[in-house]
Amino acid sequence: MRMEFESAISSAIVRNFCEKLEQSLVLDVAIVGGGPSGLVAAKYLADSGLDVAIFESSLAPGGGVWGGGMLFNEIIVQQEVLTILDEFGISYKSAAHDGLYTLDSVEMASGLIFGAKKAGVNIFNSMTVEDIVFKKGRVNGLVINWTNVKRLDMPVDPLTVLAEAVLDGTGHPSEVAHFVTGKAGVALSTETGGIVGEKPMWAENGEASTVEATREYYPGFFASGMAANNISGGYRMGPIFGGMLLSGCKAAALIGERFSNAGNESGNVK
Repeated sequence: MRMEFESAISSAIVRNFCEKLEQSLVLDVAIVGGGPSGLVAAKYLADSGLDVAIFESSLAPGGGVWGGGMLFNEIIVQQEVLTILDEFGISYKSAAHDGLYTLDSVEMASGLIFGAKKAGVNIFNSMTVEDIVFKKGRVNGLVINWTNVKRLDMPVDPLTVLAEAVLDGTGHPSEVAHFVTGKAGVALSTETGGIVGEKPMWAENGEASTVEATREYYPGFFASGMAANNISGGYRMGPIFGGMLLSGCKAAALIGERFSNAGNESGNVK
């Protein structure tokens, strides 16, 4: 039977999406949240040859970048991250204050998404992580479902994604960290063993603490960006994003180092 034009369209979408999803059921790195730190980490990890996917609960990845400052779609970065913007092809211009640069938030969000995708990262939007896979004393992956399934509280069972490393890039809520502490019941590498909670605004301190807080908090579980800030008790910083980009770079380096060390121990570096 000859396939009609409309059927060919639907068939191609279903076939290719299912292929993409199946390829991402077993990963090197699963990133939760498609904000700036997660997108930067994803690109650099994929560039290093690792299998990486991002699971984003909203329709549009990009995190809090799109709205800029109070819906003025401009954001600020520092001079030390300009090389990262250059690698993503994102433009910028000098601001009034020494060492600060302004850029269009829409270009920033779309540029980071495009850069990660072209590096080979599979990005799944409208997918919510509702739990973690936890085996043998480490975080081993994610439990995923459609965002609207969770919003409508539908009794629909999820699927699982296995990963050697999980990165929490969910921003202020640090959603994955809550699963690790609340459901797995283990202590994180923080001063309290739990999620310390975000402090009020102090932009300069928050920028530095975001990068400092980016690390492995439990075997197999890493956090970056505002998720790391919330876990460790850092200050918020508002519409300045240099720390978020540097956090993504640091997360990629730390996770990549884990794979490199594992490869050296087995005699096979990927």
